[in-house]
Amino acid sequence: MYKNFHELDHPLLKHKLGHLRDKNTNSSDFRDITKEISRILAYEAMRKWTDTDLIDVETPIAAAKVTRITNSPVAVAILRAGNGMLDGVLSMIPIASSGFIGIYRDKFIHNTVEYYFKLPANVKGKAILLCDPLIATADTILAAIDRLKSYHVGKIQVLSILVSEHALKRLEHFHPDVEIYGLCIEKEMTENGYLVPGLGDAGDRLYQTK
Repeated sequence: MYKNFHELDHPLLKHKLGHLRDKNTNSSDFRDITKEISRILAYEAMRKWTDTDLIDVETPIAAAKVTRITNSPVAVAILRAGNGMLDGVLSMIPIASSGFIGIYRDKFIHNTVEYYFKLPANVKGKAILLCDPLIATADTILAAIDRLKSYHVGKIQVLSILVSEHALKRLEHFHPDVEIYGLCIEKEMTENGYLVPGLGDAGDRLYQTK
């Protein structure tokens, strides 16, 4: 249905998502499961990575040619919930650098507000893995993509857990070149922008805030 959305449909991931949805899952388990899912999302996002070199190494038995990733991606977390995914992504791609974008939607001015932005040096042309576990209205993810593109980065791939149909339509309209990797499409949202059935506020559940 959505050509740029890659749904990771796997029994183990569905099992883990079920625990994230459960309101009785404690914060420690919520963090661990989010990291586990994030590793797999990063794995899938890099499945078709083409920037590699062959180098010579010595195994304990003989000489061999092995693959090394070149031009490694930048993992960018949208604060604060995206931080819950970052460790998982970096554990799967330890050669990746990381960046942070702080954006929120202000209900009084009906617009997004950026309060923090930090990227590694020389990001021009670099592939980006943009982490945000829940995408509902898409306001913050669209603002983040706009800012990243202003730095002339390379291909942007979004790593998420749950994405609304509304968000996918907006992403496809405004940024048809951006691919999204996630576990499930949510068809409904509350008037306050919470996904239904969703899993609540990911940031609060990750860090025990209210």
